[in-house]
Amino acid sequence: MEIDPITLTVYQNRLEGICEEMSTVLRKTAYSPNIKERSDFSCAIFDESARLVAQAEAIPVHLGSMGFVATPILEKYGGKWKDGDAIIVNSPRAEFGGTHLPDISLLAPIFHNGELIFIAATRAHHADVGGMSPGSLPAHSTEVYQEGLIIPPVKLFDQGELVQDIMDFILENVRTPEERRGDLNAQYAALMLGKRRIEELVSTLKNPPQELHEELFRISEIGTQNKLKTYPPGKSTFEDFLDSNGIENHPVKIKCSVEITKNSELYVDFEGSDPQQPGNVNAPFSITTAGVYYVVRLLTGRGVPTNWGCFKPVKISAPFGSVVNPDFTAATSSANTETSQRIVDVVLGALVKIIPILPAASQGTMNNVLMGGIYQGKAWTIYETIGGGAGATCFKAGTSAIQCHMTNTENTPIEALETQYPLIVRQYEIRDNSGGEGIHKGGNGIIRAIQFKSSTTISLQTERRIFSPWGIHGGKPGLKGENILKKSNGSEILLPGRQTFQAEPNDILVIKTPGGGGANLCDHP
Repeated sequence: MEIDPITLTVYQNRLEGICEEMSTVLRKTAYSPNIKERSDFSCAIFDESARLVAQAEAIPVHLGSMGFVATPILEKYGGKWKDGDAIIVNSPRAEFGGTHLPDISLLAPIFHNGELIFIAATRAHHADVGGMSPGSLPAHSTEVYQEGLIIPPVKLFDQGELVQDIMDFILENVRTPEERRGDLNAQYAALMLGKRRIEELVSTLKNPPQELHEELFRISEIGTQNKLKTYPPGKSTFEDFLDSNGIENHPVKIKCSVEITKNSELYVDFEGSDPQQPGNVNAPFSITTAGVYYVVRLLTGRGVPTNWGCFKPVKISAPFGSVVNPDFTAATSSANTETSQRIVDVVLGALVKIIPILPAASQGTMNNVLMGGIYQGKAWTIYETIGGGAGATCFKAGTSAIQCHMTNTENTPIEALETQYPLIVRQYEIRDNSGGEGIHKGGNGIIRAIQFKSSTTISLQTERRIFSPWGIHGGKPGLKGENILKKSNGSEILLPGRQTFQAEPNDILVIKTPGGGGANLCDHP
């Protein structure tokens, strides 16, 4: 049956609208500020073959990697799934497709006339999943087992009924069980909303969903190829560094070679990157892929629908046993937030030599701050990421005080922090003159200062404290970030980028985030 373009466009927008509505349900029903305030979650829909069909505009590091989870779950449960089931998983093992342990995925099958036609998925960052420090992003972990509870694919809901034994097992291994229960139930509620809306949509279709999906995939693939045709073919290489691996005080190299071919394909190869590290900077291949996919979406823009088809012209390789494709035992907790940013930096750094209108380096970190302890007899944890400066381009200044690249989370309101936790925000402002100089300046970073009302365990996972965000076309680098602990006695301690430590009552943690790189003029259309 012929598919007219109006029907296809309406269908695509309906699916994207369902993803956005799922996101609204998840945010409105979640318990933790990390989800209901910061929006650290993503929702997507896959077809019966675990290929991405639609997604909400959410967190790039989630969205680019969720397909790695859908495929193994389909292989394990295909033919055994029932209506109302939901599978939970967070394992970063390659065959399970996870990233780091706080990111917990729930996936549910959607049937029509007894046939599997869709898989609905949610992924949310949970503020604690156990492990050696509150927040489950310890600064100095050396193996994944130290970072929290590892959940292989198992049923959390069976035909609409909670599998209480699984829920009890999860809650017994985290510091804030009621928050985790509420957030997991919110993820399931979002899945069920998506299921209902898709069932309503499918009942109105004249074409089978599979036919519509194949056409959407074809259009997106052609759209990506057509966009790549507008760029000159060429090869380029770039390398950049993480400040350290969190255990040893030496930089970690990530190297990338890119090629835009005459056949409108993009090849990305990470050969030459450092080996797997003893610290927690190791990025599972799903994270590496997500970083590349994000850059692809920057190249293609909004005119190309985001689905499985738009990534078909992209080929990615990364040596197994390297920092961008480690084995399962590797610690991974900061790779999702920090290594993913450097992956984007090196891909953009290589491409800007071919496509000069691309930006300079942005802040290159999510500035992760994890805090927790016992206050008035009750355990608490909170996770924050802090924005910084975006890189300039040769025709525009970088944006100040914004979450950059692989994160798309929101600011945690001061009111939420001070109402729910023993914290006082003493300073929150733009870090003036931190963006790199140039005809077009890099964006400025942020200064955020938090005072502690009680003894608090803090883990910092931050980058660009040693290596500055680079400029382009002669533009200057942005200022490096700084972490400072102001003690109640008036002394100040300059903290490293990665550190787990104890703060005492009335201590103040000051985070100064990096600025973006500056840019001068270039030849561009």
